Amino acid sequence: MQELSQHIKPQLPSFRLKVCGLTQVEQVMTLDAMEVMFAGFIFYPPSPRYCKKFISVEQLKKIRGKHINKVGVFVNSSVEDVLKTVDEAGLSMVQLHGDESPKTCERIAEYVSVIKAFRLREQEPVLWKIKDYQGVADMFLFDTATSTYGGSGKKFDWSMLSGLSIGKPFFLSGGIGSDDVTIIQQFALDAVAKDLFALDINSRFEISPGVKDLDLIKTFIEQVNFRDK
Repeated sequence: MQELSQHIKPQLPSFRLKVCGLTQVEQVMTLDAMEVMFAGFIFYPPSPRYCKKFISVEQLKKIRGKHINKVGVFVNSSVEDVLKTVDEAGLSMVQLHGDESPKTCERIAEYVSVIKAFRLREQEPVLWKIKDYQGVADMFLFDTATSTYGGSGKKFDWSMLSGLSIGKPFFLSGGIGSDDVTIIQQFALDAVAKDLFALDINSRFEISPGVKDLDLIKTFIEQVNFRDK
C-alpha cells in the first residue's frame, strides 16, 4: 500500500488569475472571454503601464464583462484621489502598492475592497510586516522589493512564505512567467497555500509594456489549473 501511494499524485488546488498592467480595452475583453477574473489598471503616472495614457476613465467605466473585475493599482495616492477614481472608473477593488499606512487602508476599505501589496526583501519577516494590516485590508499581495513599483519581472522568493499562516486571502506576484507552472503547483501544496487566492501576472506576459501576449496567457491558463468563482 505504501509503495502504491508513492505513485498517486496529490490533488492540486485550482487558481484564480489577475492580469495586471492592462492598457487596451480590446485585450481586457479578450481576457474576459478567457474567463480571467481580475484585470489590473495602474494609476501611477511614472509607470510605463499608466493606464490613463491609453484609456480614459470614461472608457474604463464602460468596460463590462461576465468574469472580469476591475482592480485599480495605486502607489501612495491620497484617499480622496483613490475614491474619486473608484467612482469615475467603476472599479471593483483597489490595490495599494506603495507605503500606505494601516489608517489609509482602513479609510479606503470602508468604501471599496482593498488589496494591500507588500514588496518584500530577502529574509524580511513576513508576519511582522503584515501584522498591522490584518484588520484593515481585505486581501494581501506579495511582490518583490525593487527600486521601482511593480512590473519589474524580478522573481519573488516564494520560500519566504513557506509554512506560514497568512490568515487572509493573498495574491502571489513577483515575476511569474510561463515557465513557472511546475513551481506554482509545488507551492500550492505548501501549508501557506490554504490562503492563496489568486496569481498575479504582468511583465513576463508582455509584447511591450502594457501590451499583453494573449496567446502566452492562454497557454498558461491551459497549463495551470485555474478556476473562475
